[in-house]
Amino acid sequence: MVNIAVFASGNGTNCENIINHFAHSSQARVTLVVCNKAQAPVVERARRLGVTAAIVPRQALNDPATMLELLSRHHVELIVLAGFLLMVPAFLIQAYPHAIINIHPALLPRHGGKGMYGPHVHEAVWKARDKETGMTVHWVTEQCDGGGIIAQYRVALSPADTPETIAQKEHELEMKYFPQVIERVIASLQRQQA
Repeated sequence: MVNIAVFASGNGTNCENIINHFAHSSQARVTLVVCNKAQAPVVERARRLGVTAAIVPRQALNDPATMLELLSRHHVELIVLAGFLLMVPAFLIQAYPHAIINIHPALLPRHGGKGMYGPHVHEAVWKARDKETGMTVHWVTEQCDGGGIIAQYRVALSPADTPETIAQKEHELEMKYFPQVIERVIASLQRQQA
């Protein structure tokens, strides 16, 4: 059984989807949700689903003793970023080599990097008149959105799409495919440990 920590900063629909997906799995479970904002809806979603939610502001996130103890206490083996808006500190990346993944709401390397999150990404896709968009799951490195791509899923766009409809189309991909990608990453981790 692989224990997952989901890091999220906002509404938490992806987080809830992941928790529910693994709720009856023999493969993995979400044991911890880490959020940097006490009032974010993801905190209440996690608690309602019986998962510990830890409020970890930026200063605590950047403190090795605090973070490594928290993750160790919950026996975390995989960290999943699902709308987490802070950069993961280098010590955490080193402590969890090839065990931190992130979802990005565009087809990296397009529309990635600093400041490219949420509505900003969908606005950029719309302004660029891209004919498609999608989601990318990638390994987390010290470079923002720079880690190796694990999986991408695409959806066609039309000239009638708006940033809002682009966001909706992309979010549907996340709901459908993100838990499946996490399953594949876990299977790979288990093969490495065997």
